[in-house]
Amino acid sequence: MNVCRTACLVLLASFFGSACLAVEPPAGHAKDVYPFLGVDWGGNTFVGAALPFGMVKPGPDMQTFDGRPSGFGYVSGGAIVGFSHLHLSGASGKYGNILVMPATGDLTLDRMATPRMDEVDHPGYYAATLTRYNVRAELTTTRRVAMHRYTFLADAPAHLTVDIAHCLSKGTGWEAQRFLGGEVTVVSPREIKGFGRYTGGWNRGGEYRVYFDMVLDTPASSVRTWTGSSKSNATLSDAATAQTGDDGKLGVSFEFAAHAKQVVRAKVGISFISTDQASANIAEEAPAWDFDALHAKATAAWDKALAVIQLRGETAEQRTKVYTALYHTMLMPADRTGENPYWPTDYAEHPYYDDYYAIWDTYRSSAPLLTLIAPDRERDLIRSLIDIYKHTGYMPDARSGNDNGRTQGGSNANVMVADAYVKNLAGIDYETAFQAMLHDASVPPKDQQKEGRGGILDYNSKGFVTLADERSGSRTVEYAYDDFAIAEMACGLHHDAEAKLFAKRSNNWQNLWDKDLEREGFKGFLRPRNPDGSWAAPYFVVRGTWPDFFYEGDLWTYSFYAPQDQRKVIELAGGDQTFAQRLDYIFLKQHFDVSNEPGFLMPVLYNWANRPDKTADVITQELEKWFTAGRGGIPGNDDSGAMSSWFLFNSIGFYPNSGQPVYLIGTPSYPDVTIAVGAGKTLHIVARNLDPEHINRYLQSVTLNGKTVENNWLRHEEIADGGTLIFTMGPAPSAWGRATPPPSMSDAHPPLCSAALSR
Repeated sequence: MNVCRTACLVLLASFFGSACLAVEPPAGHAKDVYPFLGVDWGGNTFVGAALPFGMVKPGPDMQTFDGRPSGFGYVSGGAIVGFSHLHLSGASGKYGNILVMPATGDLTLDRMATPRMDEVDHPGYYAATLTRYNVRAELTTTRRVAMHRYTFLADAPAHLTVDIAHCLSKGTGWEAQRFLGGEVTVVSPREIKGFGRYTGGWNRGGEYRVYFDMVLDTPASSVRTWTGSSKSNATLSDAATAQTGDDGKLGVSFEFAAHAKQVVRAKVGISFISTDQASANIAEEAPAWDFDALHAKATAAWDKALAVIQLRGETAEQRTKVYTALYHTMLMPADRTGENPYWPTDYAEHPYYDDYYAIWDTYRSSAPLLTLIAPDRERDLIRSLIDIYKHTGYMPDARSGNDNGRTQGGSNANVMVADAYVKNLAGIDYETAFQAMLHDASVPPKDQQKEGRGGILDYNSKGFVTLADERSGSRTVEYAYDDFAIAEMACGLHHDAEAKLFAKRSNNWQNLWDKDLEREGFKGFLRPRNPDGSWAAPYFVVRGTWPDFFYEGDLWTYSFYAPQDQRKVIELAGGDQTFAQRLDYIFLKQHFDVSNEPGFLMPVLYNWANRPDKTADVITQELEKWFTAGRGGIPGNDDSGAMSSWFLFNSIGFYPNSGQPVYLIGTPSYPDVTIAVGAGKTLHIVARNLDPEHINRYLQSVTLNGKTVENNWLRHEEIADGGTLIFTMGPAPSAWGRATPPPSMSDAHPPLCSAALSR
């Protein structure tokens, strides 16, 4: 794959001349990233140029050849409509703002889409040839500024257009985006400034404004603005200022008499505060016109970020999958420090991040991964959540467009904070975070899809969410785990009364357990309850959505969701053997949905039943079947890198029980991995006897720094300072890992303080 890509780049450079030499592949691990991985079959991964956690993500917005626009920007089989500056990754339904599009010949504003060829994408750089216009387009970026380089390959009248009304998933539906209006001013033949107002999208958020300053290195022969209503064609004008109201059309066209191989560069500064701030962003981050230097700087940033994992003895395909997955986990949330339009932020004390899209996805594996490999970044993400709580009243479960929403499950920022706390992540105001957690657990939100815990009054008084509220099943079990997270924090911060209260509430998931409910030969499942407390009809829908009992999962998955007390789940399900058999059935009959987050913990649940060999079987099966190095290489929405971080952990050899300082040992996929764990420390993981076909998938023994590890789990404190972890592999199950199961609330010595457990 990389060999072919290199050959293509050399051919492109020779054909297009020196303007394209910047596409030479980078020297570090950025060269191992294949950003097209996951664009097909629902992965929705970002294609374009970005920095790690960068605010601006310039990339192509596309439509299918029959005219259906992409909700996340990209389509493998489609046409480019332009290059916008704000995107998500692994999700859809938001942004696509400030769309730039080069064109030649007669300008047809309502029909500008073009096929492309010779497409190149690697971290910090994107390029494609627009065949309709015979233009080579290239993009690179800083954190808040995009640089475009367009090479017009033949003599022709040329245009560089800017569509301010454009946005992804535009429409009138309840999750659609809408353009509310905007303004643009022609400053000179080389510069325009303006803003657009937008609302809606997946989180159904309120208005957000995107301000921009666009500066060209080449003066246009003329600059025309355009306006129009949503139901009419846009009208070009020589007016230097143009504006429109709700859902109108608004844009600008720079006009040139281009000669063959003429290069036009553009810098687009983006801000959420003002056009002056957008201009200042250009002056600070991209003062010069050296596209190649800016590209090299972006590549260097990715090389540094990706260097936290080093592989030895891996295949080329494995290398691509690992570094692309790591890349995907670092695209979101977006670092908008200094770009908060609602309250001032100081980088040192109050970092500001947006596009937590959504913590319901990322708390399970992405947050623990960053806590391990990028603790300073995770610290700042949590600091930002606390700051958002101070100013909005809630830590969000999701947030984009500078607005909270939507809350899919519980108040999962609670688990994210607790995960950092129990792993001793420093530099966080945990007392204020604790107050935010208490607020989540006690104050009903005005809009239960926007923030907070819907149905919290019933939950707190009855011990479960009833059918009077949506998602009552998945919410009840998630709230119970959120309460366990609060109890952990209360223990550590010496709030004894809260520790006791929330430890008790962490058992609330049991209040929906119907021991007599039978399904396909197994007894004991979660079941809905009416407002009066009586049992309602069982819920057998495979994958529910917003109004349903289970959200994006079914009774097989959610009935086993109690990360705080798997020992109790096993007891209710009939004991270790029956529990393991039920897991076997779940995976055999495909009740496990690898494409969605609610089941992320399920492959390692065997560890609690002392069957780590079955954990190894399932992980091997799921990784080999669903994760590839191609465009369809992710089995579902990557969800801000959540699916990628799940893959990373499981392929390295252990998986976090997020919110607890515990990793469940699975089976490694690589013979030698070194992970930087902060402060210059490294964790070296060696898999002895690992064969290319992973027949030797079963652990025979484990040592950490020369000491035998008998359990099928590790504590964070054991690896936080680095060391050497050696897995000895074999072709058959062994007696290893059957000593003491991972911690549970039902253990003789539960993993909470004595104050929480006092009767």
